[in-house]
Amino acid sequence: MGNVSLRILIVESFGFSPEAVATLRQLGEVVLADLDRPGLLAAVSGTDILWVRLRHAIDEEVLDRAVRLRYVVTPTTGLTHVDLAAAEERGIEILSLRGEREFLRNVRGTTEHTVGLMLALLRHIPAASRQVVEGGWDRDAFWGRELFGKTVGIIGFGRIGQQAARCLLAFGVRVLATDPSSQPSIDLPEVRMVPLIPLMREADVVTLHASFSEHNRRFIGDREFASMKPGAIFVNTARGELIDEPALLFALESGRLAGAALDVLSEEQTTTAADHPLVRYAQSHDNLLITPHIGGCTVESMRKTEEFLAIRLATVCRAPASSHASVAASAGSARGRRP
Repeated sequence: MGNVSLRILIVESFGFSPEAVATLRQLGEVVLADLDRPGLLAAVSGTDILWVRLRHAIDEEVLDRAVRLRYVVTPTTGLTHVDLAAAEERGIEILSLRGEREFLRNVRGTTEHTVGLMLALLRHIPAASRQVVEGGWDRDAFWGRELFGKTVGIIGFGRIGQQAARCLLAFGVRVLATDPSSQPSIDLPEVRMVPLIPLMREADVVTLHASFSEHNRRFIGDREFASMKPGAIFVNTARGELIDEPALLFALESGRLAGAALDVLSEEQTTTAADHPLVRYAQSHDNLLITPHIGGCTVESMRKTEEFLAIRLATVCRAPASSHASVAASAGSARGRRP
């Protein structure tokens, strides 16, 4: 593909890095767009490279329209928004941030958002701010709780889990951690590794940072939420598919949990938020905070990841065909692999 001019469609181009665009224009035509689902389906047919964020599900309907498509680029580590099996059948490579450990070491948006959600929930910040805007000034209505002295349980102790632990230790908390997939290598002697259920029982705050796969779909469910300490809170900035959402809703409605904060929902690319049971609950209850998957959505994180992947894509496209597989693998490619 080295000397062929490519058509690169960026379907969510708001704030897209100019430096990344300049790199991509060395490969061919770059189309900067802001497309809804019908617009994506109409535009994708003549596209060689599709660059997406998290608005769209890249499913068989999209891929069937994209007869020239060779690459899907997504600046994410999770790939639930891409049908990997359908991409493999069509010989389409997926370039993502999965596996790019060294680069991701300095990408901190999701970690900071996690801590922000904890503080917002514990201190009733959204409700208190709303009361002032509406003309009130009743500080006694918003007695909160501190992180200091609490026990925080981290489920999934990879990159983000370990970043979160370092941040939380500065608050004077006790940190427990568990990793469903492996025993991670860590240099945090202050953190105690424990099994999942003991972590749920001891923690005042549980935060979820596991990677999603079909093997751990809804692995946090009735049993796990019932094991949590009464009055604890639950935070999820990983993937909505990791939890049994009806079980979480029951834990909130029953009073088992004092609150929850979510940056993700299951099937968020295909479900209207207003129809989601958790969103409906949040409309009338201040103890559930939901944000629209903005964990990694910072100016710094977006710029870094777009420039990084643009360079990686350029390397893949300019490489001889025989070396595409090895170069794509080093770029975090996920061709045909389930997440």
